Parts: sequence; structure tokens; C-alpha cells
Amino acid sequence: MSNHWHCSGGIFDYDNAVIRLEELETLTADADLWNNPEKAQSLMSEKNALEQNLHQYDTFTANLKDYTEMVEFAETSDDEAMLSELLENLKTLQGEVKHAELESLLSGEVDANDAYLEAHAGSGGTEAMDWAQMLLRMYMRWAESKNYKIELMEETLGDVAGIKSATIKISGHNAYGWLKSESGVHRLVRISPFDSNARRHTSFASIGVYPVIDDNIQIDINPADCRIDTYRASGAGGQHINKTDSAVRITHIPTGIVVSSQTQRSQFQNRDNCWKMLRARLYELEMQKKADAAQVARDNQGDNGWGYQIRSYVLQPYRLVKDLRTEAETADCKAVLDGDIDLFLSAALAQKVKNGEE
Repeated sequence: MSNHWHCSGGIFDYDNAVIRLEELETLTADADLWNNPEKAQSLMSEKNALEQNLHQYDTFTANLKDYTEMVEFAETSDDEAMLSELLENLKTLQGEVKHAELESLLSGEVDANDAYLEAHAGSGGTEAMDWAQMLLRMYMRWAESKNYKIELMEETLGDVAGIKSATIKISGHNAYGWLKSESGVHRLVRISPFDSNARRHTSFASIGVYPVIDDNIQIDINPADCRIDTYRASGAGGQHINKTDSAVRITHIPTGIVVSSQTQRSQFQNRDNCWKMLRARLYELEMQKKADAAQVARDNQGDNGWGYQIRSYVLQPYRLVKDLRTEAETADCKAVLDGDIDLFLSAALAQKVKNGEE
């Protein structure tokens, strides 16, 4: 393994990373640096990311060396079982290196940030609400597998089953960078568990992903442009849901964006959450405007009308999850709905790199 990770669109340069880390250690050791908290935070963030990358690279190199030596020993000893296990380990290592190469391409301004993920049921009543909840569970299981922290910000339950809408906050390094390609409409085809005649139904739900914006990025919001409503939190929360009018909804009148928070006990905390979510939504809106202006609008795909359809999940009459943008697909629908979506996230990132969007 050379001292560079070569990947389409980006290179991790080990030698320069070591030199830069030494510079950052000197800079962050300066007590005067903390007089400028924003600069200090930025340097510390860069330092932590470099340390993580170098540690990961060293681990990969050490594992490759060990496995290679053990393969030679297994071949000399004619140990088929050991050789088979080592080849599996090498295959796993190759996958981890490929994932790390892709992750090194997450270099956008907010790729490293935490993310808000919103799920909304489409038309179709209970079917669509159940599908929205299935999608939300899928993303929560994915986040858990990455040891990311999950926080429920808002949830509106369906009348019979599922959810009308929900917002979660996913906290962890590169959470937004990995999940940003998931925004769009997701289509489900299955035999409905709510249909006594066991007919096949098609349901839609939309996912929106927005970066959690830190104080380094300036987003100006005129309070006069916003309407703030308070209401009583509702839902299956029992003793954990405060019965006072502590839930907060903020409507940004110029854009029509609506955010709400109801999971905190105090109105002040819910209001603070709402302002943070609104900043994230407005930032994403600006980024989208720039992207739209920079390229010709995509061909209008999907028959849903209220968003761009990105992925199809077919459980009947055959089993297939297929991404309509990257052509990535798998027949293991259960694994996907249990959170194993790295195949689709990696394909979307690789495509962005190939198209020069990163």
C-alpha cells in the first residue's frame, strides 16, 4: 500500500498529512488561539479529522502486512482453513479501504456535519404512513450501525399506523455527507398488510436531508419573516411528553418552510431547536438554488409530482431495491430495510465524483 489513497477525484497524502498534523498540534497548543473560538474550533476539527485518517491508514497498513505474512505461512503449511479465513479478511479489508477512499471525498463545506432527516408520508393514507415509518426505521438502523447518535425532534403519528411526518437529528462525523443523496421520493410496491383482499399497493414517501449548521456559517433570518406558533405536544409519548403548550412551530413566510420541535420539555429548548432546523433548511435551499443554476434541470422523472423519485423498493411480485439514479440494486430487501444502505450511499457519492459535483 503506497503512501497515497488514489481515488477518482481525491487523494489522501499521508506524508503531507503528518506534516500538517505537526503544524496543527503547535497551533492548537498556543493558549492565545482560544481568544478566537471560531478559529480554534476550525483548527481542532481539522486536527481531529487528520488524526482519524492517519490512524485509519496505519491500521489498514498494519492489517495488510499481517494478513500477507499469514497467507504466506498458510500456503507453506498447506492450511486450507486458515487460508480461506485470511482471504475473507483481505476481502473485508479491501471493502473498508474502498469505503475510506470514498469518505475522503466528502470535502464539501458541510459534509462533515450532523444531519436532520425528515420523513413525510405521500398520498395513500395508512399505506403511505406505514411506509414513511419503515423508511425512518431504516435510516435509524443505519445510523446505529455507524455508532451515530439519534435524536427525535418531531413526530406526527398516523391515525391508524405509521407516521404522517417525523424529523430526527443524526449526529456523527460525515453524517450529512453520506446521507445528503437520500433526499427525494422513495417508492414501495408490496402486498398491503392493511388490505383484507391482499392486493398489491404502491406507496410513496419523501425524505429530506439537511445539514446541521454550526456558527461558522452565517445564515441571516429576519424574525419579521417568521410566524411562531406554540401548541400542545401530541403523540404516543405518555409521561415523556409534556402536556403544556411547549411544542413550537416556525413558519418562514417567504419560502413557506415549516419546522417544528416537540420533544423537549421546555418551550425555550423547542424554540431553539426550531431556529437551528430553519437555518439548516435555508442553507440547503441556497445550495440547491446554486446547483440548479449550475446545471440543466434533470429530466422530470417519477409520477409523484411532489418530488424527484430516487429509489424503488419492490417486495411483490419479485424482490428488488433499485436506485433510479445510479442503477445500484440488490434483491436483499430485508437487509436494506434493516439499514444496510451503504451500497446506495457509496454509489451516489461515486457518481457525484464522476460527474464532478463534489
